[in-house]
Amino acid sequence: MSVESAREPTGIDGLDAVLGGGLLTGQNALVRGPPGVGKTVFGLHFLAACGDDETSLYINLGEPTSYVERTAEQFGLDSPSLRFLELAPTAEAFAADETYSVFAAAEVDGPSLVSEIRDAVDEHEPDRVVIDPITEFRYLTTDERQFRSQILGLLDFLRDAGATVLMASQSAPDEPDTDLRFMTDVIIDLDRRRDTLTVDVPKFRGPSPTRGPHTYEITAAGVDVWPRLRPDVPESDFPDERVSSGVPELDKLLCGGLERGTVTFFSGPTGAGKTTTSMQFVKEAAGRGTRAVIFSFEESERTMLRRSKALNIGLGEMIDRGNVEIIEVRPGEYTADQVTSMLRTAVEEEDTGVVLLDGFQGFQQNLRGFDDHRGPVDYLVSIGRYLRERGVTTLVTNEVHDITGEFRVTEESTSNLADNIVFLRYLEYGGSMNKVVGVLKMRTSDFEDTLRRIEFTEYGVTVGEPLTGLTGILTGTPRFDDRGDSN
Repeated sequence: MSVESAREPTGIDGLDAVLGGGLLTGQNALVRGPPGVGKTVFGLHFLAACGDDETSLYINLGEPTSYVERTAEQFGLDSPSLRFLELAPTAEAFAADETYSVFAAAEVDGPSLVSEIRDAVDEHEPDRVVIDPITEFRYLTTDERQFRSQILGLLDFLRDAGATVLMASQSAPDEPDTDLRFMTDVIIDLDRRRDTLTVDVPKFRGPSPTRGPHTYEITAAGVDVWPRLRPDVPESDFPDERVSSGVPELDKLLCGGLERGTVTFFSGPTGAGKTTTSMQFVKEAAGRGTRAVIFSFEESERTMLRRSKALNIGLGEMIDRGNVEIIEVRPGEYTADQVTSMLRTAVEEEDTGVVLLDGFQGFQQNLRGFDDHRGPVDYLVSIGRYLRERGVTTLVTNEVHDITGEFRVTEESTSNLADNIVFLRYLEYGGSMNKVVGVLKMRTSDFEDTLRRIEFTEYGVTVGEPLTGLTGILTGTPRFDDRGDSN
């Protein structure tokens, strides 16, 4: 591998994925953002990722070295190969002669800051260097031209020394760093949007990074970056087959079941049986050896397991076998990128074949990281496209609020995202409340255009024969006409 194509991991797996493997050896990267977004921690991750035979150097122009050392220890990023150069220069010390640069000849009696940097690099021969913050140099030069000259000289000097460099920049409206952005090979933008931290890479001299912004968090273990889901993955080669519900009459409605690699919406008012019906498909797939994952946005795992046991679906046994996993998503706990990252891990590393997103309303309300440019529907489109290409069968439960009245499939006009739409509806007949199930759409195959009564009992899900003579389902007042057979 050539030096130009060699990669230097940043120490943050998600950021390396965004960058396509890390920084290129010998590059310089600018990590910029407002106070409190973790620039120092990003830098410490980068230095801690040094190889066993490598050395790293932290050039500190801001906080005292003792503070940085405590931070590194707190996040488990301290390393025996890490060296510090603490500098608290003054303008007089740095710019006594503005013609000097960081690579001035050794015999020149240059400013002490330049000499200390040069001497430290010569002594430690670091493979990785962090300068925090690089913007401090701006206050130690007499004008913009000198600042630019000093930074270019410093970067050339470190490049010639064989170091890959990460620089922190305090970006703010009153402290522009446009000149630094022009001079660097890589720009890593950190930002805080509402209650979410984001990272983006708008500049990379090399292969294109994954477009962002991507969300990240700083935990006790350091920085976790969750790359945005890219739906344009190579299409997997998977067989044409059907996913059965295990209920013959329901499969007849679907002309054999749901086609693998499709997205199915289960739509209906509260209590109509959307989750239970979709769980029936999960149970049957898991029983046949296909791994399934349920992302529950509106119910606790405990509630879901109790319900499945009461209805003889038995998800608990499938979980014990390792064929089913329930991921409970509580309000505000995860960002949307975290959930898609978990989903991608389930598919690519754990060979998951069925995914149930239980509660699209909860998906919208519980997750963080949505903004005006990328909302819940955009994420659902990306998830659906990604899972289709991977041959994963996707089930989405979607609630409509009106129990009676005008027939609606979704509240958010998302029905176009679905390949298949299975709807459940309440039916009043003979003084009692009944439930019916039907199919409104199957994009890839034919389906039965009748309605069937559906029941949920201690013996499981049962579906009756087609109902004849039933009218008014689409107007919201279903009824049997005098000539019909109620079955």
